[in-house]
Amino acid sequence: MKQVTKQKRIAVLLMSLLLAFSLAACQNTLNTSSDTTKGSTGEKQEETSGEKIVNIGMTDTLTSINPLLMDATEILKYAAAFEFLPLVELNSKLEFEGMLASSITTEDNIHFTVKIDDKAVWSDGVPVTAEDVVFTVLKLASPKLANASMALYAFEGIGDDGFVEEGATEISGVKAIDEKTVEFTAKYKMALTTFENTYGRYILTVPKHILQEVADEDLAAYDWFNAPTVVNGPYQVTDVDLQHFVTYTANKNYWKGVPKIEKLNIKILPAPQILTSLQSGEIDFVQQTTGNILQEDYGNVEALSNITVYYGAPVTNQSIFFNTTSVTDTRIRQAILYGIDRENILNGLLNGKGEIVDGFLSSAGPFYDASLAPTAYNPEKAKELIKEAEADGWDSSRVLNFYVNSGDTTFTQAADYIAAQLGEIGIKIQVTTVDLATLMSTAGSKSFDIMAVQYTYAPVDPYPDINWLLSADGWTGFANGRVAEALAATQTTSDIAEIKEQYLTINTIAQEEVPMISAYVISAMGAVNNRLKNATPDVYGSFINVQNWDVTE
Repeated sequence: MKQVTKQKRIAVLLMSLLLAFSLAACQNTLNTSSDTTKGSTGEKQEETSGEKIVNIGMTDTLTSINPLLMDATEILKYAAAFEFLPLVELNSKLEFEGMLASSITTEDNIHFTVKIDDKAVWSDGVPVTAEDVVFTVLKLASPKLANASMALYAFEGIGDDGFVEEGATEISGVKAIDEKTVEFTAKYKMALTTFENTYGRYILTVPKHILQEVADEDLAAYDWFNAPTVVNGPYQVTDVDLQHFVTYTANKNYWKGVPKIEKLNIKILPAPQILTSLQSGEIDFVQQTTGNILQEDYGNVEALSNITVYYGAPVTNQSIFFNTTSVTDTRIRQAILYGIDRENILNGLLNGKGEIVDGFLSSAGPFYDASLAPTAYNPEKAKELIKEAEADGWDSSRVLNFYVNSGDTTFTQAADYIAAQLGEIGIKIQVTTVDLATLMSTAGSKSFDIMAVQYTYAPVDPYPDINWLLSADGWTGFANGRVAEALAATQTTSDIAEIKEQYLTINTIAQEEVPMISAYVISAMGAVNNRLKNATPDVYGSFINVQNWDVTE
């Protein structure tokens, strides 16, 4: 989820957030003769002679593939973006690259000019226009769809709740200037990188000429999105089971070039099945933020002769968030930080593939400051803090509920270890593992004491995530004036040294007040079958040029 002012992006990034579900295997080999095989739907399907099919393995499940219901999970973003392009995307060099837009510019950090690529057309041949973008934003801001994830309240004409008035037909802060130009007007200064990362990457434009007659109240459940007839991206969905798979066929009229792979499948499967599925060729590609290769399988995956592995930069943060309105004593949160042997977890469960930091930033980003040393494991210090808190009324018999994503099998092990360690210093923890949807619901309702989730803070723009998370409305419920001032200062300058200094202030406060703990930052493994060409799994940019992927014998 992403916000500017109350922004939330789980970029889970979410960040990647990992959820285990089973999936019957489907054949993914390059067929050189006509045959009948069992497909990803579980039903028999005919395959054309010479047809090229690629399967992408993912371990999250989908809540939807409707781009108007963008929910902060990376899997929804990528699944929908195969059909409906974002304005821009981050490439592997952490540069914003035009997708639907040819450029995004600003002169005052208030007005943002988006130029739609002159060549961009829908699959039915109709040009993609500025009106399509305006229409999409209007629907994203509709109270009938009630999508709170987009933080559109940052723009003029949209209420502080992120929605327009019911029945609104225009937004004063989102205007079509000409056929290919959209102007966004913000209510306050916003860095260009924030606009690009928060909105450019997550506004997936839909066709006005197809959807304009559909009532807002019908759009959320509109079945058309499960098999859209008109797209502007390289692929379009032909079948979907949100728990198990999405199947795509190539958009033969894709304006950036006809995809070389005729059929693309997302296969959703449990993390323990990734190794055997890579080995057998049942999946061809695993990207770091949507596919969880188990840490204990890393060596075996590296040894596969048919697979090449890639370790991503350390950007996926295994974050532990406190509900500071529930765990109100700072000393207890500090004690928990001191009471977790994070280095032991990193080396024992992740084979050292990552790093330990305090706060939100990792060494992969331009604003990381190594002068902030991570808090060392110190159980005796933790016990002292607990005693101080008890003297002021903390009830040590209280059991803190700790919610963990059941699909993240590595961290479920870590959570049990953490609970045992904290038990030794006098803090009682009850670990509850839940699926991703339940975890997000629990987080949103703040019905937790502690929760953990993998969260990818965009290295080039951590502002939206931190600004929302460290707020009264965010998951932590933690509001701090110094944090707010430092965050605001990052939006009014392009000087990297100055921005770095502000984030050092923020991370220092996070270390002292402990609204969150970075358990570890993962250098996650991605993998690709050697038959797949022009495809490199990376934390960012893996699917930018998916139309150029190809397979060989």
